[in-house]
Amino acid sequence: MENIMNLSAHLGDPGIVIAAYIAAAVLFILCLGGLSGQESAKRAVWYGIAGMALAVVAAVFSPGTGHLWLIVLMLVIGAGIGTVLAKRVQMTEMPQLVAALHSFVGLAAVFIGFNTHIELSRLSDLLALMADPAKMLADPAIAASIQAQVADLAGFALKLVQKTPLELSILRVETFLGVFIGAVTFTGSVIAFGKLAGKVDGKAKKLPGGHMLNAGAAILSLIMLIVYVQTASFWALAIMTLLAFFIGYHLIMGIGGADMPVVVSMLNSYSGWAASAIGFSLGNDLLIVTGALVGSSGAILSYIMCKAMNRSFISVILGGFGSTSGPAMEIEGEQIAIDADGVATALNDADSVIIVPGYGMAVAQAQQAVSELTRRLRAKGKTVRFAIHPVAGRLPGHMNVLLAEAKVPYDIVLEMDEINEDFPDTDVVIVIGSNDIVNPAAQEDPNSPIAGMPVLEVWKAKQVFVSKRGQGTGYSGIENPLFFKENTRMFYGDAKASIDSLNHLIG
Repeated sequence: MENIMNLSAHLGDPGIVIAAYIAAAVLFILCLGGLSGQESAKRAVWYGIAGMALAVVAAVFSPGTGHLWLIVLMLVIGAGIGTVLAKRVQMTEMPQLVAALHSFVGLAAVFIGFNTHIELSRLSDLLALMADPAKMLADPAIAASIQAQVADLAGFALKLVQKTPLELSILRVETFLGVFIGAVTFTGSVIAFGKLAGKVDGKAKKLPGGHMLNAGAAILSLIMLIVYVQTASFWALAIMTLLAFFIGYHLIMGIGGADMPVVVSMLNSYSGWAASAIGFSLGNDLLIVTGALVGSSGAILSYIMCKAMNRSFISVILGGFGSTSGPAMEIEGEQIAIDADGVATALNDADSVIIVPGYGMAVAQAQQAVSELTRRLRAKGKTVRFAIHPVAGRLPGHMNVLLAEAKVPYDIVLEMDEINEDFPDTDVVIVIGSNDIVNPAAQEDPNSPIAGMPVLEVWKAKQVFVSKRGQGTGYSGIENPLFFKENTRMFYGDAKASIDSLNHLIG
């Protein structure tokens, strides 16, 4: 027995790999910390890139890693695909790209979990023998056979034979949880991608039975966990995986389009916890730390966004929000259009201007034109600021990234809580492609699907101009009473062309 343990004692990672993992973890923490501010975000991204490169090199070249040629080939292929996507994907497509990447993490967790089960099954006879030290000591032939089998093992298999029966049971729980969270993340992210890309209806839809179906699937998954830990049955793991696939699908289908920014953040958290669970299974400390960072930061961001939308965090997790309790309030009045000359005249007469960007600005790629308009207005001595709602666009921070890309000064880009009280003292507000985040129905209509959601109170300004393609509703399908108010004028047309026309009129 002593010879066997001595033989497997070389399992531990060398100091250089552990040091690389620690350095990568520190870089990831610095990355997250830097992303909290626009000025430090660019540097933070480089911290993340360096940390990931260091982590990949350390993982690939750590002891026991086999098939290096295959790993390098996959890295080259993956890097090539990633480079092509990075060059082709527009900013308007970033939300669905992020959702798609989350699905890859979830699917990877499922594959790794099943691979762990396969390794456990392959070594089951050897593990059973090693679990009985008395039998090994009593029969030298068995001890010699075990020693010979252990000598042929490497990497993850060698880690498995060092575990006690209790540790193996814990490993099965970790594997089960990793597969469960990964499967939920995979199908949930696929549906989120479909909704964001317009390939799946953005309205909230549930099968008959609603939450009971989700609860039933979760209870059956818990039963499968008990069965799997006791019997190591492949079918228990497979049945749970199918149930988790259904839960992910049904949860996200039950969430309306207006709440998809929260969904993206929530799935980001799920993918982190899936990675962390698989890190425990593989005994990879860096994967545990990185997954925990992603999972916790995603959960915190989801909570912040839920607070900004006046939603219950638990309700978000269960996919049960965005519903109505009665008929919507009737809207009186009509939408009155205005041309570029009228808007330009109002801007020339104004002393203070607030610009509210939304997804429509991203679609039209109007951020550069908006930046130029800002420069021209400020050159005339006017006070120009931007009001950013926490869920503007379809991805957390979507508008901030666009404005930073257009080199809009950071100090005039303000969050909702910082600027909402200033609207009554503002001469002109220009809303560019926003709908739900400036909808007064959130405060005025208790039956609205967004009732109680904090919004930018633009209607309190002296004049409001809404740049919009047409008279249709926003992504959530909710009509906006703002468009019918007396101090609001509709500036119809493509956002980029509309703002360009203003730039020509404002010298």
